[in-house]
Amino acid sequence: MIASTPEPPYFAVIFTTLRTDIDEGYEEMADRMVAMAAEQPGYLGIESAREGLGITVSYWESLEAIRNWKMVWEHKEAQRLGREQWYSAYKTRVCKVERDYGWG
Repeated sequence: MIASTPEPPYFAVIFTTLRTDIDEGYEEMADRMVAMAAEQPGYLGIESAREGLGITVSYWESLEAIRNWKMVWEHKEAQRLGREQWYSAYKTRVCKVERDYGWG
């Protein structure tokens, strides 16, 4: 599903990953992080796709909201487990969305 976002400007966090072969606990943690992010002040939506390379884009009202989410204890634990078990590589990018447009 395409996230419904407000008129720009707003911010996007692009999280790109390569997975290891370890699956234990991954789906549960991923689902928990999506649910928790949605409860955070400033959260606007999320989009995610995986076909070998995983890409998740979350949308936020401000850089402060992104910093606050990054500091949530359970999110920090998910980051640790990701580095130790689930990801062979990852990259996080934070971008300011200045334009958006679409159809459908």
